[in-house]
Amino acid sequence: MTLDQLRIFIAVADREHITQAAAHLHLTQSAVSAAIAALEERHAIQLFDRVGRRIVLTDAGRLFLDEARAVVARAEQAARLLGDLAGLKRGILRLAASQTVANYWLPSVMQRFGAAYPGFRQELVTGNTEDVARMVHAATVDLGFVEGQIEDSTLAIQSVPGDELALVVAPDHTWAQKPPAGPKALISSPWVLRESGSGTRAACMAALSRHGLGAEDVEVRLEMPSNEAVRAAVESGAGVTILSTLVVGPSVDAGRLVRVPFDLPPRQFHVLRHKKRHASLAEQKFLELA
Repeated sequence: MTLDQLRIFIAVADREHITQAAAHLHLTQSAVSAAIAALEERHAIQLFDRVGRRIVLTDAGRLFLDEARAVVARAEQAARLLGDLAGLKRGILRLAASQTVANYWLPSVMQRFGAAYPGFRQELVTGNTEDVARMVHAATVDLGFVEGQIEDSTLAIQSVPGDELALVVAPDHTWAQKPPAGPKALISSPWVLRESGSGTRAACMAALSRHGLGAEDVEVRLEMPSNEAVRAAVESGAGVTILSTLVVGPSVDAGRLVRVPFDLPPRQFHVLRHKKRHASLAEQKFLELA
């Protein structure tokens, strides 16, 4: 059993698809299939069931997945230590971030880190706040960056300056001319929101709760999986929303959205790191830039 076989097994298990795992790993489909077959034959156990074009973990595969992740994470921790000793001349920094952070805030930090340490490869995956926390918890990434609050005793959480939020509407919406006055006015329009688990959704709900309103008090007309989808829906007149100014700024400048005067506090972003993992020198340098 090799580390490469374990990495291939984890990639296939995460995607439940040989071709997608091969593309992620930059390997041929036959190489991925051969690695899985070698593991199963060597230990005389079936790790996956083949269901149509998909493959799904067997009970044995699910139990083995936790152990495989732990072994790979430990090996990568050892590699990070060697990378520190080598003076950050080469290595891999695995990052995860929620959408606002990944699309609008983190790329400039990654660019600066890449310029300072060109031998390091940076990998970024995205998800909502809860997705990112799960990845950090499972040690499949080194650092996570999120908008929402996380409660997990296994994670070290550090706050960094974030962004501003804005209540926005389409130009022909009533609130564009007459902002809502009081909590009752906030329920007079349908809302377009991110999905549950999103930091932006949590920030929006927190803003409403300051005015004594809960999710059950407002009409959620659309629930969307990305900030860009929410922005496009509001531009088309589907309702109102609260989004980061990083997301809506260009649309406001172009006149496709109108920012409605509304008391919204600045928002911090949060860096997540597993407490039991060695904080590598690369991670420390990245956080200094952030």
